[in-house]
Amino acid sequence: MSDILDRYIAQSGSAKPAAKGGSGIVFDVLREEIISLALTPGTMLSRQELQERFGFSSTPIRDALMRLQEERLVDIFPQHATVVSAIDLDLARQGQFLRRSVELELVRTLALNPQPSATARMRSLVRQQSAFADLGEHEAFAAADQAFHRTLYEAVQVVALWELVRRQSGHIDRLRRLHLPKEGKMREILAAHTAIVDAIEGGDADKAQTALRDHLSRSLDFVPSLRESHPTYFRK
Repeated sequence: MSDILDRYIAQSGSAKPAAKGGSGIVFDVLREEIISLALTPGTMLSRQELQERFGFSSTPIRDALMRLQEERLVDIFPQHATVVSAIDLDLARQGQFLRRSVELELVRTLALNPQPSATARMRSLVRQQSAFADLGEHEAFAAADQAFHRTLYEAVQVVALWELVRRQSGHIDRLRRLHLPKEGKMREILAAHTAIVDAIEGGDADKAQTALRDHLSRSLDFVPSLRESHPTYFRK
């Protein structure tokens, strides 16, 4: 089993959590591996090998792959192969636009109605990210980054919107993950998160939106250099 699957099992407290079901487990693990680029674009996914790896029958594997196809994270060629999809820049732009639009309203709402518990949670996550940045722990840093943004949705009690945005953000999230190891990127994210929390806590809605907009608008600026260093990762 992969480290990601081991962590999934440890967190759930069961080797095969009933609440998720087989397809849910496979989907979650493979999705995280695709987003983190542990499974890079172009990687072939063998259904037989996935059955052996996860210990499930063909049906949960098939259902998980179909869900990944719905998010455009894999390409399924019937009777031939399933392949991790290349990063699609049009989908990345749409995902960026959706997430930015929703979160601009979230930070405004929170700035006008500050919630000490939410800001305390976000500051705690910023401290965690700072520690992970010092250690060069990219995966842990990225997980804390996702938790930081999810906290915005939880605080405004629209968690279902987080799931919707997440489903549409696979390609922009892969782009962000590809850029994360670049020198100074983690510190840039930390500065942005701090500015967002400061503005929310200070009740400055305009400042919170400005910080959020700047934070979520930069990923596509680095596409040319990323395409140059990883040309096979992108859809032509």
